[in-house]
Amino acid sequence: MAILYFSDILKKVGLDPKKVKLIRHALSDKGFKKCADRGKIYEYTCHQKKDFSKGYDYWVVFISGKGTLAQLYAIYKVGDCVSDTPDMMPEGMPDIEAYTGKYAIYDLERLDILKEYEGKLTIDWGTSARMWHQKGTTEKPIISIMPDEKKVFMGYEDVLLSYDQLKEIVDNKEIYEAWHVALKSVNAIYLIVDTETGKQYVGSAYGEDGLFGRWCCYVNSHHGHNKKMKELICYYPERYHAFQFSILQILPKTIITEDIVKIENKWKARLLSKKFGMNDN
Repeated sequence: MAILYFSDILKKVGLDPKKVKLIRHALSDKGFKKCADRGKIYEYTCHQKKDFSKGYDYWVVFISGKGTLAQLYAIYKVGDCVSDTPDMMPEGMPDIEAYTGKYAIYDLERLDILKEYEGKLTIDWGTSARMWHQKGTTEKPIISIMPDEKKVFMGYEDVLLSYDQLKEIVDNKEIYEAWHVALKSVNAIYLIVDTETGKQYVGSAYGEDGLFGRWCCYVNSHHGHNKKMKELICYYPERYHAFQFSILQILPKTIITEDIVKIENKWKARLLSKKFGMNDN
């Protein structure tokens, strides 16, 4: 018999379960899986029916586990919504559902009130797994809370790392195994920002080890063999500690190099990283 339910956790952090909607995304759903693989869980979650959040101020999102288990992913405060017209379709979303104006795109603000438990807290969703969204008052037994020994990868859209944080991830495979697997499994367009000046560098990552392999190059060389970054570090040898790494767009491993370069060039044009940043071509 369970002695602790997720509704108890909600009350503990000051949320009224009656104002909370629970959402369980299933990895067995091919559409959601495609979005998850591209780092588009947030965008997928935002796209709902126009009355989906009626009566609810918060959404708590879980990702399916084995059987009826589900792992805490994020808590969002629900804002306004707009019609899902074709021009509102997020870039990089797989073509799994139409944006025709019939549904809505909600503005969701991610909350940190249970951040330390994201990816660690597991509930039993129950036998009604087909009911993928339910009331926060529905009793969901807490099954387990993972210890901190291993660092959980929280999603591509949340990657925002300093050089020192990236080095820690690269150098500690046992602790950051989930990060290694996730970063190796995708190609990507990434962004490096010199936080001292705000200058940006747009790069692309592809090959056997995907994004992980490319970022390892920066950890080992400090400049990734990029001309302007080399020059900067030549004048300021410790400057690489000010570099911030993030992901602009996740790309599938099946994409050809020619298409990756085209996408990379579009990002360079958008961010003017040739004119004002650290890209030299």
